[in-house]
Amino acid sequence: MAVKCRPSRLAALLLPALLLACADAAPPPPAEIPLRNPTAPVGSQADAGLARLLGGWTVTEAAGMTPGAHIEIAAGEMRIDGVALPLREETPGRLRVGDEPLWVHWIDADNRTAVIGAPGGGRVWIMDRRGAPGERRTAAREILAWYGYDLARLRGR
Repeated sequence: MAVKCRPSRLAALLLPALLLACADAAPPPPAEIPLRNPTAPVGSQADAGLARLLGGWTVTEAAGMTPGAHIEIAAGEMRIDGVALPLREETPGRLRVGDEPLWVHWIDADNRTAVIGAPGGGRVWIMDRRGAPGERRTAAREILAWYGYDLARLRGR
């Protein structure tokens, strides 16, 4: 005699919740209200090729991104707190992460601190190799202000 095992209704209801609880958390969605004034000039750093961004970073200030997040950049991939996203360099200083354009607004000469933002104003962040940009934080914030980002909406770690 064959015994058939049928999951209970409770188990069927809990399974999707359990699967979601085990999944890696995705980066936060872009801000609904743009973070930058669309009439302000915006640009990317022409010499900020992908090779300058490779390696590990810590987000020190952000809007539309989690402060303290660890970012790892490799050829073809950006990992944000362990979540892998496809990465493609469109031109030096202009990336596409998944379907989202992200521009390198600024990176210091020694590749220690960088400012990344969505040109449409959905997200922006300052990231640093050691997690403490020091005096470069001032330069990064000046660039963001020039490009029309609302600095009051940035959160630090």
